[in-house]
Amino acid sequence: MFFYAAKLIWFLLQPSAALLIALAGGVLIIGLGGYRFGAVLVLLATVGLLVAGFSPLGPALLLPLEERFQRVEPDGPVTGILVLGGGIDQHVGERRGTIELTEAGDRMTEAVALARRFPEARVVFSGGSAEIISDGYTEGAAARRFFRAMGLPDDRVTIEDASRNTAENARFTAALVGARPDERWLLVTSAFHMPRAMGSFRAAGWSPLPWPTDYRTRGSEDLYRPIWRPSLGLSLVDVAAKEWVGLLAYWLTGQTDALFPGPFRDPGA
Repeated sequence: MFFYAAKLIWFLLQPSAALLIALAGGVLIIGLGGYRFGAVLVLLATVGLLVAGFSPLGPALLLPLEERFQRVEPDGPVTGILVLGGGIDQHVGERRGTIELTEAGDRMTEAVALARRFPEARVVFSGGSAEIISDGYTEGAAARRFFRAMGLPDDRVTIEDASRNTAENARFTAALVGARPDERWLLVTSAFHMPRAMGSFRAAGWSPLPWPTDYRTRGSEDLYRPIWRPSLGLSLVDVAAKEWVGLLAYWLTGQTDALFPGPFRDPGA
């Protein structure tokens, strides 16, 4: 139930959609004679689109997320590499008969690099279908083909393809792998997603080492740069807003160990 409610609520709350709906609503209200209220909606939506599209609002929201966790170099043998879904487009890939990476494809390429760096480590991919109405294609199946194409043998790769969100990634993978406290696992996901991912895995009783990738900002310098592609600005705001809303929702429903998980677990969590 949480999965479906989250999908519906986020569709309405994502900033780009909310602003466009407000803009269209304002125009409609003006057409129906509600000039004052309609004009206010149009003005607010227009200002919101301009700010989100051209200002460094997106980087400002993303930076605290991306800087929260740094890569932790393992101090001994690595048992396994955990790769979260989101980096591969199973729908386009299946239709085209190819392997298609998404904007978060660094998750997949970094996993391969780590697999070659630590040849004894297992590779575990977690990702099913995040669609409300599934077409039968899962990220897990596409990931299997990707890792084969990269030269990793099937017996080294474990696929968990039932999870639909980060909380399920953590629970299902923990149950599948059964990691022990003395093992070292690296968690590979986008830097902006790492706080929610680490909190979810800790809530599931597992504390892997963070290995963030797929950075969307260059650093604090982006706070002083305008964005010249409004589609990029809106995209960054949407990505950041989803993570902040997700952190709050996961904390309220007990699916993460802290409101804003950090490098060191809160002893009182």
